[in-house]
Amino acid sequence: MPEKEEVKQSYSAKDIQVLEGLEPVRKRPGMYIGSTGIDGLHHLIWEVFDNSLDEAMAGHARNIEVELLAENKVRVTDDGRGIPTDPHPKLKKSALELAATTLHAGGKFDSGAYKVSGGLHGVGLSVVNALSTWMRAEVSRKPDIFAQEYKIGKPLGPVKKVGKTNKTGTAITFQPDPSIFQEINFDLPTILNHLRQQAYLTKGVKVLVRDARKPLIVEGEKGKKQEVSFDYTFYFEGGIVSYVDFLNHGEEAKHKNIFYTGKDQQGIFVEVALQYIEDLTSRELSFANNVHTIEGGTHLTGFRSSLTRVLNDYARKNGFLKEKEDNLSGEDVREGLTTVISVKLRDPQFEGQTKAKLGTPDARNAVETVMNVEFADWLERNPNDARAILDKVILASKARMAAKAARETVLRKGALEGMTLPGKLADCSSRDASESELFIVEGDSAGGSSKQARNRHTQAILPLRGKILNVEKARLDKMLASQEIRALIIAMGTAIAEEFDLSKLRYHKIVIMTDADVDGAHIRTLLLTLFYRYFPKVIEAGHLYIAQPPLYKVQKGSKINYAYNDAEKEKIMEQFRSVAGEKPKIKKAKAGDGEWEVTAIDGAAQSEPEPETGESEKISGVSIQRYKGLGEMNPSQLWETTLNPENRILLQVHVKDAQLADKTFDILMGSDVLPRKKFIQTHAKSVQNLDI
Repeated sequence: MPEKEEVKQSYSAKDIQVLEGLEPVRKRPGMYIGSTGIDGLHHLIWEVFDNSLDEAMAGHARNIEVELLAENKVRVTDDGRGIPTDPHPKLKKSALELAATTLHAGGKFDSGAYKVSGGLHGVGLSVVNALSTWMRAEVSRKPDIFAQEYKIGKPLGPVKKVGKTNKTGTAITFQPDPSIFQEINFDLPTILNHLRQQAYLTKGVKVLVRDARKPLIVEGEKGKKQEVSFDYTFYFEGGIVSYVDFLNHGEEAKHKNIFYTGKDQQGIFVEVALQYIEDLTSRELSFANNVHTIEGGTHLTGFRSSLTRVLNDYARKNGFLKEKEDNLSGEDVREGLTTVISVKLRDPQFEGQTKAKLGTPDARNAVETVMNVEFADWLERNPNDARAILDKVILASKARMAAKAARETVLRKGALEGMTLPGKLADCSSRDASESELFIVEGDSAGGSSKQARNRHTQAILPLRGKILNVEKARLDKMLASQEIRALIIAMGTAIAEEFDLSKLRYHKIVIMTDADVDGAHIRTLLLTLFYRYFPKVIEAGHLYIAQPPLYKVQKGSKINYAYNDAEKEKIMEQFRSVAGEKPKIKKAKAGDGEWEVTAIDGAAQSEPEPETGESEKISGVSIQRYKGLGEMNPSQLWETTLNPENRILLQVHVKDAQLADKTFDILMGSDVLPRKKFIQTHAKSVQNLDI
């Protein structure tokens, strides 16, 4: 027998690893920027931009520029005071070098430097430096311009004077390290959305974004060629009122006037803007020192508590609610609400370096106090707006009661049927949710093939008849009247709305498996809408998937290949061509008003695309079958291509930007036709495999 490897038993001081300088950042980048994916890459821009924004919030900067340059470089410039460059009294190094090369070094620890700041740990500039192959800091502090360059976090020389100026400000240029990040391609829409948001939150500050990566060449004066970059400027005097107006663009507002208040409460500046629209969902965006607290926190809790209290008090006082009627719930008063809550405070307590949630207890008291006074006063001064809001939330309350009764009926019916699942469900034998999969398929034909093809131990099949109800604008009671939706709810086992319990989910993979045609895409969108609106936690937990059945079967003799898109099909055809040693011969034939092409391979013709008139040529040697639906596949093909975990392709559904996703579902599935028409016109040319 082989000798056992000797196990190291010692554990002493020499086993403790000490990382110096910026080594911890390169060792564990996710601890500082969240991830090394595309979100982490953009976080580098946010860190540098936040430093400039802190200068703006302190009243020292009015202009910030973000430039995307060639070679994946980014430059962020502001007209603030400029990072100090004089030697630190204790460490005897330039303050600029310390800020760029030392963790927890910055002007945000001394409350005299910044009253409020988005930066929490003083790591922003140094982290960007550590994760960049190259960085240059240029500081204007009149009358001199100072500069220093760095390579992977280390200075290439001392801070030097490089010129004269009559201005002040800071310019940071950096180039992300491709050995750290999975992808080094900055996404312009992501940058524009984030910086537009920041401009709304800091009214009076101009933010310019310039994309100079691929400048447009145009003819200037006298025919001279010149480069033109793409510039985007954001400047909003209205602040968060303009933001709410922007978020509600294209929606039916329930009241004309947008509520706004901006008050200082015990050293915390509180801003709130809100408006109700004709919608069933709410949009609540909360910020602390301009940092988007995606998971909310104490300031959002204070807002919700006050909103519910103030509306109940007003409703009781003015006779909207009778004595015996129940109070409005938090769910009622948030239906159709769009609000932006922004607090600016010293020493914010965030949970985690990426600052997703505010934990400062005083923020709740501050927001609650301001809202209790200001919103109550606004309702009294705007009785027509107040009536419109109360009509909206009281209708939401009545609908909630009706939905609760309908929901209880559905759940009770499911239980009274002997705890049995829907008859159309072909369940799996396993009771281990972690290995169980539910495939939602369209129609009995696909359902029949899927039931024969599946692994009965772990795979369940639920066929749906036709297109389910569009739940985008439907209340819960109407939704639960749909037999197909009820069957899906009972099959999943989680219940819905207030009774929803993710721990009772019977399958950890729920797979939408529809045909690769227009009807299939429509059904898939209806199901995605259902999950996004009523089962968001299923998506957040990573349990929702979309199956990718093949579009083509390419066969030559006994050899069969499946292609999931046109590009894969062409790749397979190229392989056949190379084996045959022939170049493709192109023959053209008329088809209606246009032309179609038939590619001759091995003396045979490709069967796709077919002419609109006439019969397709018979295929010998190589045959291509285009699948219109899952029902066209026999069980063995369906298993091999779509159900077998060894071969299949599943797309996991994520919601990267909830605000953008919400807007997209509104456009695609809402009642307003014009935005949907514009969306289709804009994106029509990018659609592939359109069957008409």
